[in-house]
Amino acid sequence: MKLLEYKSQELFYDYNIPSNKGLVIDSLEDLEDTLQDDEPVRGNDITAKIENYPVVVKAQVQTGGRGKAGGIQFAENAEEVKEISRNLLGSEIKGLEIKKLLVVDMIDVKKEWYLSVTLDRKSKTPLLIFSTEGGVDIEETAHQTPEKIAKIPINPMMGIKDYMIRYLVNYFNIDPKYLKPLYEIVKNLYTLFKEYDCLLTEINPLVIDGEGNLLAVDGKIDIDDNSLFRHDDILKFRDELTEDAKVIEAREYDFLYIPIRDEGNIGVISNGSGMIMSSIDLITKKGMEVSCALDLGGGATAERVKEAIKIVLENEDVELLLINIFGGITRCDEIARGLEMAADAVGDKKVIIRVEGTNKEAGLEIIHNMKDTVISVDSILEGVDALYEHFSG
Repeated sequence: MKLLEYKSQELFYDYNIPSNKGLVIDSLEDLEDTLQDDEPVRGNDITAKIENYPVVVKAQVQTGGRGKAGGIQFAENAEEVKEISRNLLGSEIKGLEIKKLLVVDMIDVKKEWYLSVTLDRKSKTPLLIFSTEGGVDIEETAHQTPEKIAKIPINPMMGIKDYMIRYLVNYFNIDPKYLKPLYEIVKNLYTLFKEYDCLLTEINPLVIDGEGNLLAVDGKIDIDDNSLFRHDDILKFRDELTEDAKVIEAREYDFLYIPIRDEGNIGVISNGSGMIMSSIDLITKKGMEVSCALDLGGGATAERVKEAIKIVLENEDVELLLINIFGGITRCDEIARGLEMAADAVGDKKVIIRVEGTNKEAGLEIIHNMKDTVISVDSILEGVDALYEHFSG
């Protein structure tokens, strides 16, 4: 479960990770009670109060590109905070309603760093990632200038050790006075990562302000859904989280819809999380990007398959659809009929489909009678190759 920024900042505060002070606004009534002309913005939702203008008003939605969409604005006084809040609350960014705003101090930023703890599949350990190129897409930095990123595997039995931070300070030629505060932040971030069963804890940017202090200005926290039963304090916030509109729509059909990358152009439909993950891995390893994936679950009927295809293809970024099915209680002929029923939604888009298992032959007979844009393959590897040929050709 990905937390909204304000909740990430609250957890940073709980774990003694210094962050810029902020106020959460969720209604115009609360705003009027809180703000007064010519007075500082005050509140204790996160860290006490915001003492000085100007401030930054940030829409709390789970999507990228908030700034370009007008979801991050600057205010010089209380009146401007009121006006911005009136315009943003209840409006939408990429189909997501803005239900909360985070108002924070504007920081005098001298330097921006990147810091995260995530899970690394290769080393099968938590991974510390650090860069002095913060405030930007870390994947873009990794691609263009990989030498500007340091990655340190973390032994779960040992945790964060000071030699790791000494290495970072030496490698990036950081002023030694930041060794101790950086160590404390990294140690606390890892503790948060571990105690909340996180898949990712990220600070981007971690800034040096005008007074020389380290501050977590923005953060992301992604908690493993399978561990939520251990975190009642997080579960009670779940209904408050503004999710992708497609996630909500898919949930009505008991589907699991997973937004992957805004830059992706491939949709994936499968039955089972393992099938979905392996499909995405194979596509990514070929240098392609998945926009979204949908898990049908078990026993999908033709009608449900049709709705699943419509949900995925309503995403305008999806150019191609890969369907990867292993039929047990899910019948391959029902999958094929669902695809046939979704012909209007598919239009001229290419669909690559692999079915295996129950009623496979009946399903293939239906698929082979469809138009040329529907391509049947015998394996997922063949399907990924067909995707690659489409984009490279």
